[in-house]
Amino acid sequence: MHHGHHHKISEISAPPLAAPAPSDPLAPEPSSPPENSDDSTGVFDVRKFGAVGDGVTDDTEAFKMAWDSACQANSSSIIHVPNGFSFMIQSTIFTGPCQGGLVLQVDGTIMPPDGPDVWPKNNSKRQWLVFYRINEMSLQGGGVINGRGQKWWDLPCKPHKGINGTTLPGPCDSPIAIRFFMSSNLTVKGLKVKDSPQFNFRFDGCQNVHVESLHITAPVLSPNTDGIHIENTNGVEIYNSVISNGDDCISIGSGCHDVDIRNLTCGPGSHGISIGSLGNHNSRACVHNITVRDSVIRVADNGVRIKTWQGGSGAVSGVTFSNIHMESVRNPIIIDQFYCLTKNCMNQTSAVYVSDILYEGIKGTYDVRSPPMHFACSDSVPCTNITLSDIELFPAQGDIVSDPFCWNVYGELETLTIPPVSCLLEGVPRSISDNKDTDYC
Repeated sequence: MHHGHHHKISEISAPPLAAPAPSDPLAPEPSSPPENSDDSTGVFDVRKFGAVGDGVTDDTEAFKMAWDSACQANSSSIIHVPNGFSFMIQSTIFTGPCQGGLVLQVDGTIMPPDGPDVWPKNNSKRQWLVFYRINEMSLQGGGVINGRGQKWWDLPCKPHKGINGTTLPGPCDSPIAIRFFMSSNLTVKGLKVKDSPQFNFRFDGCQNVHVESLHITAPVLSPNTDGIHIENTNGVEIYNSVISNGDDCISIGSGCHDVDIRNLTCGPGSHGISIGSLGNHNSRACVHNITVRDSVIRVADNGVRIKTWQGGSGAVSGVTFSNIHMESVRNPIIIDQFYCLTKNCMNQTSAVYVSDILYEGIKGTYDVRSPPMHFACSDSVPCTNITLSDIELFPAQGDIVSDPFCWNVYGELETLTIPPVSCLLEGVPRSISDNKDTDYC
């Protein structure tokens, strides 16, 4: 973890190993907790609490009872969701704190009701499975979490789903599949998650999160299906996972620090790995000490992206993107401080300050519709200390190399780059050096 200016990371490591593709990527893989599932062994099989697992019966109450029993047990407990069954669960909040650590071992399939029309009126349409105030929990197994998102994506209020490709007004809430809220010491491991109605995972106000060997899939055009979103969360490790979806593979919101992402395969179809968007509605956002390394981004709209709204405040600093392979990515390297979802955002003078960003060992090909590097920084709060080292980006088609785009960005080249970058400004801008007392974060 670094603070302030970057120090050079050792030799560029070998390209990441893609997570092995199972022969049937969504078939549950059996694992074997103890057969005699009962309280005395610390294993709580949801079928012992009345869950049927036929994919039709509402198994919510059985899961709640299994949770409550395991949560009240004095030692570490395993809630077992067995292989060979499909359990339908309504929108539910599983609440702690619990007496001991908990393992939710999902070897079968878990799914929500099939679409908004059959979603109970009294249940929140913004979230499906929520884990609240839990300390020491592992969500793991070889099973499948099937979000059944198609009917949510087809709502007329979703982008281009209305008549003649329009977006219609109307209720548009769609549930996040799995949300951890105000929880700590969490592990999520081994699961396959498919077709989430909205974000697949969201961590809010959490500490010490370890994610490993996830396989997340959703169609390219599924709206807002971010793989993993973190907000006000720190101490995060995301390792050895594959995410192919319709939005950011990973999105890092305000209040996050000490995040390490390694050996991620992102795409095809995604929007890359994003910090932001930050500073919306003139809000203050602080993000620091983020590392993304040894990863592959393929056939995606963006590679590694920092996006902020005009009018915000705060800072993004201490970010390293290292040893990342791009395959036909439209914007491999992008900082956009003019992020806007419509055509008529007002120009504003305040901005989230972006500084101390290192790009090293970023190689591969870019989609020629956009420049391979795009640095669009605020007119009043320039980006500073942007460092480029060992960058080689070639057009995926044709021979014409696009020039990088720079606007108000200060930094340095540690090595020559392909394509050449001549638009970085040198030194420290006066507006920043004059404001040394400014508490950006």
